[in-house]
Amino acid sequence: MIKNEYSIIGVMSGTSLDGIDMVYTTFNFDKIWTFKIIFSVTVPYEIEWIQKLNDLVLMSKSELRQIDEAYTSYLAQNINSFMKTHNIHVIDAICSHGHTAWHQPQNKLTYQIGNLPKLATLLKQTVVCDFRVQDVDFGGQGAPLVPIGDALLFSKYEYCLNLGGFANISLGIDNQRIAYDICPVNIVLNYYVKQLGFEYDNDGMTASTGMINMDLLNKLNDLDFYRKPYPKSLGLEWVKSNIFPLIDSHSLAIKDVLRTFVEHVAIQISKEINLKEHASVLVTGGGAYHGFLMNRINALTNNTIIKPSKEIIEYKEALIFGFLGVLKLRAENNCLKSVTGALHDHSSGKIFHH
Repeated sequence: MIKNEYSIIGVMSGTSLDGIDMVYTTFNFDKIWTFKIIFSVTVPYEIEWIQKLNDLVLMSKSELRQIDEAYTSYLAQNINSFMKTHNIHVIDAICSHGHTAWHQPQNKLTYQIGNLPKLATLLKQTVVCDFRVQDVDFGGQGAPLVPIGDALLFSKYEYCLNLGGFANISLGIDNQRIAYDICPVNIVLNYYVKQLGFEYDNDGMTASTGMINMDLLNKLNDLDFYRKPYPKSLGLEWVKSNIFPLIDSHSLAIKDVLRTFVEHVAIQISKEINLKEHASVLVTGGGAYHGFLMNRINALTNNTIIKPSKEIIEYKEALIFGFLGVLKLRAENNCLKSVTGALHDHSSGKIFHH
């Protein structure tokens, strides 16, 4: 029976490898959807898991199958710990994104580890997961999947901009939701600042002391991806083959790499958000804390940039994957062809019972 209130754990692990984001949240439907985040946590990855997850694109299928088993157990252990810590007993489902190993939709290939049926067995709960595969089978990009949540949970904003490993955006045009990846963000910034011994560039302090290298900036802005029409999405493989070699060929000081790349990100984002005037832009993801990047985006637009509560900044994706699971449980569309380019809207994901 379809009901109108759900208690859900949403779980997300993104490309920036910050850790496993988990939220315990309620969703209510009364003409419109509303939500309340009750508990939230990010469990940082141990060093060995960061190394393993960084190397996923290099692994063979058999190696991936092994790590998939191990990661599914690891995920279950962390979710169980979250439930125990917060004494969570009322759960309709645990809805998990898993962690992306391969994402090559042009080759009809996407693989997220941590989505095995044993997750439900280990958790003794209903699990909804593996949201991307069906969309790719239907000819879609399998990403981004968050826009249905933007449309139904955050409809008062013209743009929803997420600054994570990659920047992605969603908006309504002609009664349709569209969304696409704009450019890499933290996946590049964190990679270079780690060479200085930092996990991330706190508030953009290091980037703000650097100089823009115009040759590199022009070459970055001239990459083919930026001329492609949406729907379009990016993956780590693209960064490794297009961004890192280009930056490294310039032999710059790290602070100049960061300064140049921040400018590149600000230019690419402002191009997208300036398509509408007098618009409100909700900004979430770790990049919302990069004060220097936020200042550069602000400087290049007249639109209103809105930084929401810490909970929404950090957990919006985990929240929305929880919501995708609710829609799947209700057999309602949670994947939009206008966003991914699939043949039709559909209800994506797999439901596993314990």
